[in-house]
Amino acid sequence: MTIVAGCDVGSLTSKVVIMKSGRIVGSAIIKSRPKPKESAEVVMQAALDTAGLNMDDIARCTGTGYGREKISFVRDIRSEISCHGKGARWLLPSVRTIIDIGGQDCKAMKVDGDGRVIHFVANDKCASGTGRFLEVMAGVLGISIEELGMFSTGSNAPVTLASTCTVWAQADVIKFINSGVPFADIGAGINGAMAKRVAILANTVKPEGDILMTGGVAKNTGVVNTLEKLLGRKIKKTRKADPQMAGAIGAALFSMEKLKNIPGGGE
Repeated sequence: MTIVAGCDVGSLTSKVVIMKSGRIVGSAIIKSRPKPKESAEVVMQAALDTAGLNMDDIARCTGTGYGREKISFVRDIRSEISCHGKGARWLLPSVRTIIDIGGQDCKAMKVDGDGRVIHFVANDKCASGTGRFLEVMAGVLGISIEELGMFSTGSNAPVTLASTCTVWAQADVIKFINSGVPFADIGAGINGAMAKRVAILANTVKPEGDILMTGGVAKNTGVVNTLEKLLGRKIKKTRKADPQMAGAIGAALFSMEKLKNIPGGGE
């Protein structure tokens, strides 16, 4: 059986998914290194180790993410938009609207029944609607991003940030800490500010059908729950694989399609 892979080198994390017969047999996520080439090599080896494979076992690998041009071992490269569309469709076949929050940008897109993107908008001009925003805020609080996501459920009076600009929001958070405001209320305010920013972008594409979030922020329950309220729509969850892997999954699926179109390329 043919084995393929997808490598997604992002600004905050790098991911690899290895697939065999349309099933994930190996995967890995690491914090991105300063050099995309190194990130790709480290995360690929980690994924190969989980699958018990060697690089020679991979028939084809597709790269995506901001560092895709620097990956040494890929045969093809694809945009993050197309890979997240295809990956999200694999995670949730009924999906029609995707909200992807990456480390340095946020994207909202609509796809057809085959996962092809038919409309999308992206915000890559400001960190306020990105994973970087949450990383900075969690750093100020001295907690992990995962802990930040859980704070919303324990808050009775979420704070209101004067600005969603990362620099000014950081100053607000420091002010709240110094004033003795409970961390739960500060965290809930941060998650709420993030959700409001993302909701504005998502509404631009006029969400339809089942909605799925991809990217690491999809695991932040505080942002997801608030976003659902702002959109007035339920955001579907998937247990098929980690939603942070969507881009790498889509890249691996493109590798599989490429091989199918090559005579003798494999199944």
